[in-house]
Amino acid sequence: MSRMSSKLLIPISRPAGAGIERRIQILRGRKVMLDADLAELYGVSTKNLNKAVKRNRDRFPADFIFRLTREEARGLRFHSGTSNVSGRGGRTYLPYAFTEYGVAMLSSVLRSRRAIRVNIVIMRAFGRLREILAAHKDLARRLDELEERYDARFKAVFEAIRKLMGPPPDPVRRQIGFR
Repeated sequence: MSRMSSKLLIPISRPAGAGIERRIQILRGRKVMLDADLAELYGVSTKNLNKAVKRNRDRFPADFIFRLTREEARGLRFHSGTSNVSGRGGRTYLPYAFTEYGVAMLSSVLRSRRAIRVNIVIMRAFGRLREILAAHKDLARRLDELEERYDARFKAVFEAIRKLMGPPPDPVRRQIGFR
């Protein structure tokens, strides 16, 4: 592998959590990536990425891209600890969310070599997430079959397994400061 091509490759997942799979979020029941994350991966500014999308608006129908509501943006800001939507240093516009189709369409809008390579890696990450979700559904189906076969003696075991398969509970947040 040449020195030039090794600089252009983007790791799919890093131990620090800055990988592509960690940037894919679920909003409105869809797996999406935010414009700022995509801009960082493509090596362009968020402003320029959004300009390119606006210049080619007919390539991005509603199922490819949507703008977040204020509540969704606030929720993401709380979740990820980013700056305010308005005010000093924050964004002045609500972010865009790109579905898998929107990310694929970006490759036709952003035509650099880096954009093509990053897009390939992102498409593979979306595919890997689909495989993980399919395996999770298969595991749930198999668990249902086992539960039907065995009687109430194993009910507690099945309930414990279902709890482990579900999302982790929200941690109780303690108030910061003196009491």
